[in-house]
Amino acid sequence: MTTKKKISRGAVWAEAKVLIKHYRKGLIIGFALMIVGRLLGFVLPASTKFLIDNVLGNNQWSLLGPLALAVGAATLLQAITTFAVSQVVSIAAQEAIMDMRKRVQEKVTRLPISFFDNTQSGVLISRIMTDAEGIRNLIGTGIIQLIGGALTALLALGVLFYLNWALTLGIMVFLVAFGGVMAYAFNVLRPIFRERGKINAEVTGRLAETLGGIRVVKAYRMEAREQREFSAGVGRLFANVKKSITGTSAVTAFATVIVGAVGVLLIFFGGRAIQAGNMTLGDLVMYVAFISVLVAPIIQMSSIGTQISEAFAGLDRIRDIMNLETEDAADDKLAALPELKGDIQFKDVSFEYEAGVPVLKNVSLESPEGSTTALVGSSGSGKSTLVSLIMAFARPKSGEVLIDGRNLETVRLGDYRKHLGVVLQENFLFDGTIAENIKFARPEATLERVIEVSKLANADGFISKFPDGYDSVVGERGIKLSGGQRQRIAIARALLADPKILILDEATSSLDSESEALIQEGLDRLQKGRTTFVIAHRLSTIRKADQILVLENGEIVERGNHKDLLDKGGRYSELYNKQYAWESNVFVNPGEDYQKTPNL
Repeated sequence: MTTKKKISRGAVWAEAKVLIKHYRKGLIIGFALMIVGRLLGFVLPASTKFLIDNVLGNNQWSLLGPLALAVGAATLLQAITTFAVSQVVSIAAQEAIMDMRKRVQEKVTRLPISFFDNTQSGVLISRIMTDAEGIRNLIGTGIIQLIGGALTALLALGVLFYLNWALTLGIMVFLVAFGGVMAYAFNVLRPIFRERGKINAEVTGRLAETLGGIRVVKAYRMEAREQREFSAGVGRLFANVKKSITGTSAVTAFATVIVGAVGVLLIFFGGRAIQAGNMTLGDLVMYVAFISVLVAPIIQMSSIGTQISEAFAGLDRIRDIMNLETEDAADDKLAALPELKGDIQFKDVSFEYEAGVPVLKNVSLESPEGSTTALVGSSGSGKSTLVSLIMAFARPKSGEVLIDGRNLETVRLGDYRKHLGVVLQENFLFDGTIAENIKFARPEATLERVIEVSKLANADGFISKFPDGYDSVVGERGIKLSGGQRQRIAIARALLADPKILILDEATSSLDSESEALIQEGLDRLQKGRTTFVIAHRLSTIRKADQILVLENGEIVERGNHKDLLDKGGRYSELYNKQYAWESNVFVNPGEDYQKTPNL
């Protein structure tokens, strides 16, 4: 199991700085436009002094028109710059989100199979889609508004000190207190937002499993249990949201108190200043206007700060993924793989998923180029693990897996897997057309080639009967097709991929005899000239295998061809005769209750 690396705040800040640097062009333009817009925003509050003291107080009515024109022009230009800022930085933010999603998705698809075995798909979807969305507040209008608000507040503060420094010092006491409360609130809220992402991912993962397995849920009448599981999950999510709402509401309430306190100071000390002749009425009105200019961005900053805190929490979770080591991390250091023949050897290979619990024990085997090796054994004997080692989904704890005489660990994973093909018991089909699913490994293939391999796989017959033929949509996981039809499409897909090494994992089990015959014929064509490993459920399908390996408790207890193993009268013979007796009883005496077929 891959362990997570602890993410420090420094690492998250470093990632944020990389993002900001990468999109600096749009941000610089946005900052420039923002500064112009903020400066233009000072024209209206500054004009109040001239309106009251000069126009109204001194009857300078000639200034009324130019003053109104200046305010109107500044307001129009401010609206234009605000729109431009939103366009520039919002597009940059969406581009950043797109790039981040692509980076995370690329990283996730390159992680080892063990990671997927221990992580819900819904959690990964949340990392890729939801967490990446939050960075818009780092690259988009959030960071611009935060810095713009700080700049506006500083400029407004300068004007306020100029108008009445003593009154401004009193107001600063309250504003500093507000800043301290905000900083504390962000430290408290950030873990809550991080936990929310985790809960949301877990709930999404469970929901995805429920919807994906809805037929099983309905068949066993487990709707109520799944509803309880979902209700518990959204209940935890609600409790988390409630905490964050309480925190943000407290910050907003405190901001209201600050605004009220500032108002009290303005009324009392501002009135006294006019009485003493230290300020004119115009000065006081202008002071009040600039207080609004100062306080408004500070309150806005509290909301934006919460959003940025949430963005950092999402970035934390993304970094958890991005710091994991990919399965092909060493490929760049390895030599390119030459043309592959397909000779496979195991030399004293041992493997375990959990320390101290071996699954394979000192397994040795040879499978020459173009040969077929069948793997037989009871459930848990190590067949699937052996195949996983061949596909490099897992690495041996000890011993070597050799490909054409080279240790598989010295081979570029990307090069090696180009030569692999697989047909499983439950083959995965994507929600697309039949042609798209067959061309999955060779998207550049022509329709003529698709039809050719479909005929070899005995699939063209049923495909041609569909109204849309090869353009027929198969539905999610191929649900619109029967099991036999899905298998034949999977065989056609493998034929088109033209692999050197082929894995057949119980490819004919759980099928009716007619489908099995058609599929077995397609598999026989597929195996020609390829090194093939077959995990066999029905032993009758592996009679032609060049060698049969019988595994028990992670060890090869017998090996040989079908005839030799039957003549030996050992474990293989026991399994074969037991299965043959079961099949004969089912077809000859279907009414009798006979021993269940062995789980091989």
